[in-house]
Amino acid sequence: MPPTSPTPVNRDEATARAPSPGAVRDAVRARSDACPGALRLHAADDGALARLRLPAGVLTHRQAQVLADAAERLGDGHLDLTSRGNVQLRGLDAGCGGELAALLHGADLLPSEAHERVRNIVASPLAGLDGLGAGDVQLWARRLDELLCASDAATGLSGRFLFALDDGRGDVAALGADVTLLARRDGTVTVRTGANHPAVRVPDVRVPDVRVPAADAPRAALLAAEVFLTVAGASGTGAWRVQDLPAESARGLTAAVTERLTAAGIPVLPGDAGSDAAAPGPAPTPAPTPAPGPIPSPDGTVALSAYPRLGRLSVAQWRLLLTEDRGLRLTPWRGVIVPGLAPAAAAGLLGHLRTAGLVTDPGSPWLGVGACTGRPGCAKALADVRADAAAAVAEAAAPGVDGNGLPVYWSGCARRCGRPRGDHVDRVATGEGRYTVSVHRHDNGPNADNADNAAVTR
Repeated sequence: MPPTSPTPVNRDEATARAPSPGAVRDAVRARSDACPGALRLHAADDGALARLRLPAGVLTHRQAQVLADAAERLGDGHLDLTSRGNVQLRGLDAGCGGELAALLHGADLLPSEAHERVRNIVASPLAGLDGLGAGDVQLWARRLDELLCASDAATGLSGRFLFALDDGRGDVAALGADVTLLARRDGTVTVRTGANHPAVRVPDVRVPDVRVPAADAPRAALLAAEVFLTVAGASGTGAWRVQDLPAESARGLTAAVTERLTAAGIPVLPGDAGSDAAAPGPAPTPAPTPAPGPIPSPDGTVALSAYPRLGRLSVAQWRLLLTEDRGLRLTPWRGVIVPGLAPAAAAGLLGHLRTAGLVTDPGSPWLGVGACTGRPGCAKALADVRADAAAAVAEAAAPGVDGNGLPVYWSGCARRCGRPRGDHVDRVATGEGRYTVSVHRHDNGPNADNADNAAVTR
């Protein structure tokens, strides 16, 4: 299937958006989502953009090299990390789609062209590296990806539909995914649909979770997604995500999932929180996870965590991460993990990354500072938010507008594309070098996901 022409839309990848308190999204979606992909490029002011889905954010060394080559030969020489652990290539020539697709096929990065936009799977980035957690989410991610790509029904999922596979520590469970698998220490897995999750904030909709054996977790996640498609179709709304369902449809979703799992022969257990859960209930993750720096592994190796400034890496910086012939894990907080390093090699690479401008120190004022593309790449942006963010960091000892240390996100317009979940400072360009500044609170309470009423213009 040849790549299509760039789609005339201009969106960065955005995290889940919660409905306003007291309201449920029940408007009819009149069209399919316009999310770009590796084959469906979209047109931005700086050229075509491709978004590559990378389940669990995992890249082999060879795959990472191919992406660097593609960015250098076909794009603007940079790789942008997204809030789902995916990669975007910008500044592409509109006619390069065929060459890009060939490169990705050769690196096994396009296992199914029909499914390439629906392979949105995030997983606990440190699973299997730091000795914590209770489930092999990397194995689940590989199996779920295989099942997705083999499912004809799954091609109907929106490019925004999200799976989160949490090894029990509660990190990616806080991202408000449509289907979440949460590992438990008793060898079972909680299967949670978006309507269950505190981050989604559907008023008056709270139904029990269900649990399944760990061996059945990937299949349960796929079946839950297929049930969503059935429920969304019956609602007549064209919902792209669970949070878009009308309240009545959302109330029946988990019951429908339970029925489907039982029919498929998957044992379904009650989903109470229980004392054997690997982690307490999910909570907002207010800062990038994990912290930058070395992370010791039980086998004596070291994983190295680093963050590119504003989630953007030059090809030279990207290749520096590959000097130890290791693969990469990209995180939903726009970070990179290099696993399996010898301690001496990790120390040397850490120094090189620091010199190259990556964030490697938990005390860096860059940590937690994010931004959308802004000008000149986005036609809707009212400011060069990247330049403004950099200038603000240069002037500040720590991120935040009032010394509170909250993550800060700079948006070029009111759409706030790519804005993080959890508590953060929200800076939105209003034009003429001015920004509206507010503190976005996400407290897991009944009125959570509100920005503070007080906002200032600066």
